Amino acid sequence: MTAPLDTEKLLSYSIPQTHDDYDPRDAIIYALGVGAGLTSEIDETSLIFERGLQVLPTMALVLGTPGFWAMDPATGLDWLSILHGEQRLKIHAPLETAGTLIGTTKVTDIADKGPGKPALIRAKKEVRTLSGLLVAETSEIWFIQGAGGFGGERSLPAEPQFPIPDRDPDLEVVLPTCLAQAAIYRLSGDRNPLHIDPETAASVGFDRPILHGLGTMGIVARALIHGACGGVAASLREMNVRFTAPVYPGDDIHTHIWQDGDTLHFRAFRNGTQERVIDNGFARVVHAAA
Repeated sequence: MTAPLDTEKLLSYSIPQTHDDYDPRDAIIYALGVGAGLTSEIDETSLIFERGLQVLPTMALVLGTPGFWAMDPATGLDWLSILHGEQRLKIHAPLETAGTLIGTTKVTDIADKGPGKPALIRAKKEVRTLSGLLVAETSEIWFIQGAGGFGGERSLPAEPQFPIPDRDPDLEVVLPTCLAQAAIYRLSGDRNPLHIDPETAASVGFDRPILHGLGTMGIVARALIHGACGGVAASLREMNVRFTAPVYPGDDIHTHIWQDGDTLHFRAFRNGTQERVIDNGFARVVHAAA
C-alpha cells in the first residue's frame, strides 16, 4: 500500500533546471517518436526531413525537462503509483529547428483526496531561450494512487475548462502507431520503464508496455495540425488534454475535432472503439505568420 505523500520531502526537492541543446536530428527523432511518416494518407516529409523542416510544437513538452524526475528517490514519490492525468501546453514563440532552451520546473500545487485515495500534484514548467525569451509554458497533473491522507487541501486550484460541444464532430483524423512507438519516443528523454519493460508494465496491471501519455498527445497534435491547421505546425499554439485510458503501441488513434473559429475541441479514441484515450481536448490556432 502506498504511504501518504511526504509533502515536505517533495516540496524541498529541487527539480533540476535543464539546458537542452537541440538540432534538426532531435526534432526528427521526436517527430518519429509521435508517429510522423507512418501513414501514406498524409505527406509528413516536412516533419522528418531537414530540408524545410517543421518542428512540432509538442516537442516543447520534452525540451527543458530532466525526464521522468519522479523516479529520483529524493522526491519521496512512489513513481509506479503515478498516473498522468492532465497536460497543458502554451506556445509563446514557435520552436526553431535548432537552439538552446532552458527549462525550469516546479511543483506548484498539491491536493489530498483522503486516506487510501489519490494525492494530486500539479507541476509547471517554463521553457526559455538563453536570452530569457519565454518560448513555452506547460502544466501537468499527476495522480499518485493511494497517497492521500496527509492532511492537505482536497482540490487543486481550478484552471479554465472547455467542454466538448454537444454536436457531432466536424472531422475525424485517424493516425496509426507502430509496435516500436514507445521505444522510439523514449529517445526524446522519458525513460520510464513502464513504456518498454513488460515486467514493469505487468506490475501495475498492464498486459504489456503502454505508450507515453505525452506520446499520445503528440500524435493527436499531428491530427490537429493536419486536420485544422493546413499542415502548418507553427499554427498550433495551445493544447490541453485529459488522459482517460492508455494507448498501446500498434493502436490506431481516431481524433474527433470540433472547430469554432481559432479554437478547437477534440477527443481521441483507440482503434475506432468507444474507448476514449483523451477527453476534454482544447486547442488554440493562429496563422503561422502571426
